[in-house]
This record gives sequence, C-alpha cells and structure tokens, in this order.
Amino acid sequence: MTLRRASNEDLPFIVALERRFHELNLVGADDPATHERRMIDPDCQYWIADHQGSTAGHVILRGIQSVDHSVELKRIVIAEPGQGLGRMVLRAIMGKVFDELGAHRLWLDVFEYNARARHVYRSLGFVEEGVDGSLVVMSIGEGQYRRRMNQ
Repeated sequence: MTLRRASNEDLPFIVALERRFHELNLVGADDPATHERRMIDPDCQYWIADHQGSTAGHVILRGIQSVDHSVELKRIVIAEPGQGLGRMVLRAIMGKVFDELGAHRLWLDVFEYNARARHVYRSLGFVEEGVDGSLVVMSIGEGQYRRRMNQ
C-alpha cells in the first residue's frame, strides 16, 4: 500500500466512493465543487491509497495549520473494507500526521453505530472522548502514538 497526494484527476473516484458508503450511512459525502475547494486549501490534505495496482481509498485531513497542532481525520474511505487495508492506511496517515506534520493530536468523529470503524480506531490507540448526537469523538495524542510505535 502506498499513499500519494490526491489530484483533480482523483475526484471522480473520491466522489463515487463517498456516495457508495454514504448510501450505507457510514460516511459523509461532498460534491465535487466542495472537494475542489478543499484540495487547494492549505489547511487540508487529500491522500489516495493505492494497493496492488489500483486506487483503493482516500483520506481527508483538516486542521493542518492548527495553532494547537490538532489535526482532524475528516474522512477515510476504503473501497473494499474488511481486508485490513483501512488499518494500514490509518497507520500510514498517523505517521504523516505526527512525524511529518508535527501534530500533537489526531481526532475524528465516527457514527456511533459504525462498530467496525470504532473497533479499528480503538485498536490503533484512539480513545473515545464523548458523544455528540450520533457521532462519537475519538482521538489519539502524540505521546500515545509514540508509545505504541515503540512497542
């Protein structure tokens, strides 16, 4: 699995993948114009996961320029869940966030009923901070990330 920065050529894949999982009520979805605006916003990063010769998922990060060094994992969507690729992508993203971006915290919100995603996040060290409506806020701090990487 490799990560690369997304480009406008990736937008059809990103939009189609989000729609597919949005219809299952598992992730949010945005229109192409919203993605285009975010892709040029210096506070956001879009990443594409390639695996075995094909495009396999995408990740959106926000808060890159956060003064408190708290980056949001806005969205992670994997085309074929249940095969361990999401965990690999998330580990790689965590490395980018803490090692390359110098973040102190990575946080996300996940639908309360998305047990599969919550399990993956917990298994990688994220803790549940609270519930906001149907969303569970989860995060991992830099210290926890570093301790897990040194195990």
